[in-house]
Amino acid sequence: MTNAPTADPVAAPPSGSADRLFGAPPEDGPACGRKLLLNIGCGAEDITLPPGLFPAEEWREVRLDIDPSVQPDILASITDMAPVPDASIDAVWSSHNFEHLFQHEVAQAARECLRVLKPGGRLLISVPDLKPVAEAILAGRLDLPLYESPAGPISAHDMLYGYGAAIAAGHHYMAHRTGFTQESLGRVLFEAGFDPVMVNRPSPYDLAALAFRPPVPAEILALHGLLPTDQPSASDTASKAIP
Repeated sequence: MTNAPTADPVAAPPSGSADRLFGAPPEDGPACGRKLLLNIGCGAEDITLPPGLFPAEEWREVRLDIDPSVQPDILASITDMAPVPDASIDAVWSSHNFEHLFQHEVAQAARECLRVLKPGGRLLISVPDLKPVAEAILAGRLDLPLYESPAGPISAHDMLYGYGAAIAAGHHYMAHRTGFTQESLGRVLFEAGFDPVMVNRPSPYDLAALAFRPPVPAEILALHGLLPTDQPSASDTASKAIP
């Protein structure tokens, strides 16, 4: 998956394409009634979304990437998504992008995600979890495989600094420039304006965050096991598990 490694703004899509992407679909068109999903750092078109998470009959995907070779719908960095109108998106999906930013860019990327979401819209993020990575390093397993991925074996070194094989092949944008724990990821999203924020560990070395742009309708909170009065404070954002 291609990620947005820098904060440099890049070219907007051709004139008129914003209307095509974000305007109301024809009433009898295939996208009628579907919600808008912005897939940031989307990578190649054959990289699929997680099964069942965004059913095609319910969601219309808009792909955003900084790499023109993957032919995204929108060519932009996740720190500057100017081609995407304010409050135009129902959900933002980001799979292993935020760790490729410099630390000072993370808050800007989070604020950009908040800006493009409609009130009640959701952000879903996955990033490596540095806590078990640190534990593996302390156990002397820095350069030993910890799990197998479709690309090959992954070590603590890969999760800390970026996938070594890809970087060696010249894909320098695959380098990691920052990292997260459950607590730090929840905190940066809450401070960007998301509320509520829920972070959990879906696998031994991954974090997954679900965060909402307020205000969030009560029925959405109930769907995720939250009452309107249960919205977490900055001190406990990372303790909520995604249902």
